[in-house]
Amino acid sequence: MDLNTIDAVVAPRGRRDLPAWRAGDAWLAGGTWLFSEPQPALRRLVDLASLGWPAHAVTAQGLAIGATCTIAALDRLDLPAEWTASPLVGQCCRALLGSFKVWNAATVGGNLCMALPAGPMTALAAALEGTCVIWTPDGGERGLGVLDFVRGPQETALRPGEVLRRIDLPARALARRTAFRRISLSPEGRSGALLIGTRDPAGGWALTVTAATRRPVRLALADAPDAAGLRAALAAAIPDALWYDDVHGRPDWRRHVTGLLAEEIRAELGQGARAEPGRENRAEPDDRPRAGPGRGLPA
Repeated sequence: MDLNTIDAVVAPRGRRDLPAWRAGDAWLAGGTWLFSEPQPALRRLVDLASLGWPAHAVTAQGLAIGATCTIAALDRLDLPAEWTASPLVGQCCRALLGSFKVWNAATVGGNLCMALPAGPMTALAAALEGTCVIWTPDGGERGLGVLDFVRGPQETALRPGEVLRRIDLPARALARRTAFRRISLSPEGRSGALLIGTRDPAGGWALTVTAATRRPVRLALADAPDAAGLRAALAAAIPDALWYDDVHGRPDWRRHVTGLLAEEIRAELGQGARAEPGRENRAEPDDRPRAGPGRGLPA
């Protein structure tokens, strides 16, 4: 879509070239959302791609993902074999349903900054204890956990003039076992609930809930709960007002399927075995609610 209110596009080559922030500005990364609908309040775009940030870096500390790294580039990344959570990267990338054009333009940072409940990069970063590194207008930077960065639908903790520089995933989180579950109202629909479980070698257990809730929710426990304990923990962590409500799922359905998927994850991580091939993205036909009356989904 043409943005006919834009009268300037700035392409900085370094941080010193970033212009002073003003009303009507927008950071431009992939632009897959920005150019998808009218933006009448915008007057100037600042193209972050011209800064030439590295897409990613693997270090002893973990994985650093540049905010302008595309979904396609992240999906192609080969990670160290000792990072047991590596398959989760591809699973979350493929949860972003879009054409190859979208995959090669949409960015990790853009997905986080959109702060849509179904954003799979938010799910990935929240589940692996990601930290957002933010450039501040005064030339400094600050770090903020993903759980605090995403505050609600299309609401982040970014202040005017701040820009998300990268997302850091620690090596300790990448060394955990993981279990992934996702469900939507249609085979190619937006995520209605996306849950990720993790378990570390010492027994620590965590469950991250996204898409079903207005912001990401992460339960961290000293050990795997039993079924009743998991239900109680979810009820305590997610009040009624936090369940998301839109055309992709009603709150009562999202609460229901979140409980079912959470129990699947509890069982999988408690067994000490990996999911069967293909099992991480779906349930078998007879044990997963499907759209239609009488199956827990809207008619």
